[in-house]
Amino acid sequence: MPDASSLSTDRRSFLLGAAVPFAAAPMRTPDDAEDLAAAARLAALEFTAEERAQAARRLPQLRSGYEALRKQAIPFELPPCASFDPWPIARPRPAATGRLPFAIPADVPAAATDADLAFATIPQLASWLRQKKVTAVQLVELALSRLQKFDPQLFCVVHQRADAARAEAKQRDAELAAGTDRGPLHGIPYGAKDLFGWPDTPTSFGAAPWRDNRWNIEATCLKKLHDAGAVLVAKLSLGALAMGDLWHGGRTRNPWNPTQGSSGSSAGPASAVAAGLVPFAIGTETLGSIVSPCRQCGIGGLRPTFGTVSRHGAMPLSWTMDKVGPIARSAVDAALVFDAMRGRDGKDPAAVDAPFAWRPGAGLQGLKFGIVQQRDFPSRAEDKAFVQWLTAQGVELTPITLPRAPMEGMLTMLHAEAAAAFDEALRTGLLPQLPGQADSDWPNQFRAARTIPAVEYLQASRARTALLAAMDATFANVDVVVAPTHGGPMLTATNLSGHPTLVLPVGRADADGGRPTMLALVGKLYGEGALTAVGEAWQATTTHHLGRPDLSR
Repeated sequence: MPDASSLSTDRRSFLLGAAVPFAAAPMRTPDDAEDLAAAARLAALEFTAEERAQAARRLPQLRSGYEALRKQAIPFELPPCASFDPWPIARPRPAATGRLPFAIPADVPAAATDADLAFATIPQLASWLRQKKVTAVQLVELALSRLQKFDPQLFCVVHQRADAARAEAKQRDAELAAGTDRGPLHGIPYGAKDLFGWPDTPTSFGAAPWRDNRWNIEATCLKKLHDAGAVLVAKLSLGALAMGDLWHGGRTRNPWNPTQGSSGSSAGPASAVAAGLVPFAIGTETLGSIVSPCRQCGIGGLRPTFGTVSRHGAMPLSWTMDKVGPIARSAVDAALVFDAMRGRDGKDPAAVDAPFAWRPGAGLQGLKFGIVQQRDFPSRAEDKAFVQWLTAQGVELTPITLPRAPMEGMLTMLHAEAAAAFDEALRTGLLPQLPGQADSDWPNQFRAARTIPAVEYLQASRARTALLAAMDATFANVDVVVAPTHGGPMLTATNLSGHPTLVLPVGRADADGGRPTMLALVGKLYGEGALTAVGEAWQATTTHHLGRPDLSR
């Protein structure tokens, strides 16, 4: 398949693939002096009349440059020449580690029912495949049937790859029979958020103008999973252009309470995994899009350190904040999927080879813990029980206070980058077709973002550099910080700084059919190994992550 360097599709033709005709409003005659005055007011500056007149003489040249850029053919997947790196400038980068050895258990008893098979963990499925108690074809057929059966309740499926998945599953079975074993994901079906390009499926971004869009590109994370033997069975829903849970097929539902939305924007992946439709799924997060739906749907998820998983072939929203991660039934499942996807690929300039220091069964030995100081945390009984469990393991929790920083101002970068990614959609009139049109929805945010000056964007970037140093100091003496999953300073700060987060089931809600309740474990940069170790140790003594929603209601 062609990579980004060989694609000639520019942003305009890509975005207009399913567009309706649009008549642009006539442009007013430029008034350079007034434009300069308006720009100055936005920047809280005041120029004299003489200064405005002098500066206005430069505007035609600048405007000419803008027009030249808009005429340039820019492939949709082409990133900016500058990339974000969360690692502190002053410290040497830690050595990368190779793929982890993982011993697939040999003696897992066979699943008693199809439901047991549907809600099994990856190690269980891997064991059954090698014991010949199940085949990859059977697993794929089960996933396809459950996706078809329960999607009318959940609205989580955009496109099934039924024929292609069956063919791949048959090949995986033949490989195992011939002695070729690709590892623990060999023959395991999964789903992916429908913002990843894959050659034989549409990629709709959850938005009606791209309902039948064909993006002939192989997303690196999906290619790595394919090489690890996993079988993509479906593209799953996301809120339109990665916001919320409302997409062109409806609102994705929480399987524990289908009267509720699933939150987003990794709406379909969280809903489908929680409902036992697929063993795991791939989501993305820019500012809560893995953490939030995992909390809502009562399922685990890992938002890795920025740059550990390539975004090549994923819909860009914010080149300095987008992250790719697994949504999975257990911490071990998440670790196995993350391990298969991680690493540099030569296509995403932000992707790096980094350490992943997890060793199965390692426990909490040597780890240092903190707990975020927040007024309403911990207040729930299950959060307190988790803290008590840590204490019983001999853990001392260091109080952690997040640095004070103008985080809302730093999010200027997200707004500007998102508007740049979908600049052509704004210019060609596609945005009125999106389901959300409120003040906080993308169409209005993209319009408002046109007022962000480049100088302010760069000032936000410089402030973010200071935040990276402050967050590095905050995490200097801890490996894992216990925190709530609901939105707040920790969620914003760690998305800006690139720190990883594991969403972990810690209890059950009395309402919503016993939905698992969640908290967050936040780690150092490249600290996914420590997060996984804690999650694995907790889940070895609890069953919250094994909950099954009642979809017969």
